[in-house]
Amino acid sequence: MPQPPAETDTFHPWHEMPTITRVECDAAGKLRVLLDGESDPVENAQIARCFPWSFPQDYISVRDSAGKEVTLLESLDALDEASREVILTELHHKIFNPCITGVSECEMEFGVTTITATTDRGPVTFQIASRDDVRYLTGTRLLLQDVDANTYEIPDLTALAPDSRRTLSAFL
Repeated sequence: MPQPPAETDTFHPWHEMPTITRVECDAAGKLRVLLDGESDPVENAQIARCFPWSFPQDYISVRDSAGKEVTLLESLDALDEASREVILTELHHKIFNPCITGVSECEMEFGVTTITATTDRGPVTFQIASRDDVRYLTGTRLLLQDVDANTYEIPDLTALAPDSRRTLSAFL
């Protein structure tokens, strides 16, 4: 039978969690989160998206240096501009998820597809083992997972240049 949290535990249902007043980086570049009603900031904080593909700007888990959740940020819109930029920069560096902006080559050989593309982080060539590694998040938003488990996003298939869409059409 589950036991209720001890009085020393800081368990909070999500709707009763403290709100963030400011997010900043310390001199060493570590994340520091100041919470409403708390005198000491959360030093060396960690953040993670709870729903990275469905709600990338919402439901951001804020954890202490031991990985224990201290609060849940329902939306980045709840933060001031400077704090929001710190969180977005941290997520950008933490998660390698390039967005594909163009596709120049798509070749299939022995059941493996090799894709050469340009991304918001530079050119890349990767391999996809099967069509099961392509996930449609919406009718035009795709997530591709390569054989090394890296993910690449096409935010809007219709926004790609016609030659890129043509190149991908045989594969998709």
